[in-house]
Amino acid sequence: MSSIDEKYAKLTHNCTEVVTEAEARALFEKDRELISYWGVEPSGLLHIGQGLMVAQKLKDLSELGFKVTVFMADWHAFVNDKLGGDLENIKICGDYLADCLKGLGADGPNIVYRYASDFTNDEKYWEKVLRVSKASTVARIKRAMTIMGRQEDEADGDASKLIYPAMQVADIFYMDVDLAIGGMDQRHAHMLARDVADKLGEKKPVALHWPLLMGLQGGGRMDSAEGKMSKSDPNSCVFIHDEPKAIRKKLNKAYCPTDDIDTNPVLDHARLIVFPMLGKMEIKRPEKFGGDLNFDTYDELVKAYSEGGLHPMDLKNGVADSIAEILAPARQYLKDNPNNFNKLKSILDV
Repeated sequence: MSSIDEKYAKLTHNCTEVVTEAEARALFEKDRELISYWGVEPSGLLHIGQGLMVAQKLKDLSELGFKVTVFMADWHAFVNDKLGGDLENIKICGDYLADCLKGLGADGPNIVYRYASDFTNDEKYWEKVLRVSKASTVARIKRAMTIMGRQEDEADGDASKLIYPAMQVADIFYMDVDLAIGGMDQRHAHMLARDVADKLGEKKPVALHWPLLMGLQGGGRMDSAEGKMSKSDPNSCVFIHDEPKAIRKKLNKAYCPTDDIDTNPVLDHARLIVFPMLGKMEIKRPEKFGGDLNFDTYDELVKAYSEGGLHPMDLKNGVADSIAEILAPARQYLKDNPNNFNKLKSILDV
């Protein structure tokens, strides 16, 4: 792949925004290794709104020649009170997340998995945390707290919460990141890094964001504040390990309006998961109900559904079967490598 236009198209495929386009294109003109990073709190079971979106983008970046760091933010999860603040349990969860992503194809020599605890003994890291804090106002730090799934006023009861955004920015600078990626819920942290980079003489990262997948119960897209796609509500999401029967059951219960395409989470799963990853969708139906249907584009699917040519239950079954197909390699990987998954299930008592 030699054309910058082709590389940029692959980089931004299925994403909502890039900050900025000119800077992103300029990355491909640099004669050196490019470093990208995705950070995640190890905090529970992995659902497709997070896992599938990021795994595909990690693979894209690897194929584009980036050195890709999957950053398990274990100290950040500790600050955010995840898994009872037990760092050992958080580390186990991080190992499980790595298994899930590898099962989804995010593996290979260009993709490395690191933990925050790998370098928190380095005073240079903490110097960057303090310099980021000194370059930011308390108000600006509080606005970035939504990356934690927290409200701004929650820092009033636990001052450690104010450290979190500065740590995430320090992560980016410490690893000398060219490209920071994440869902739209991570935008505040990436913009904070860009805001303070010039003040601190640090590299200003390009930021790439993908859309947030709607929770199956409807009511809006999953984000850190609303938590529509919640690990604590298994019916709101499909987990990476879910078996086809369980996926069908969850999709069959999903909110699926016929009169509003924009608030339909089943169509949202087709748009953001099925078509980008399979390139098509097949819906199997008995002959008495019209027989099988095949859609080559999302627009074709929406047209059929909005015009009444596709029953909601048929749509749900088609999306469920497609997701089950996409997740098959990850399910098998977890069955072949069950140790971390079993440990996490014991921790979570599930």
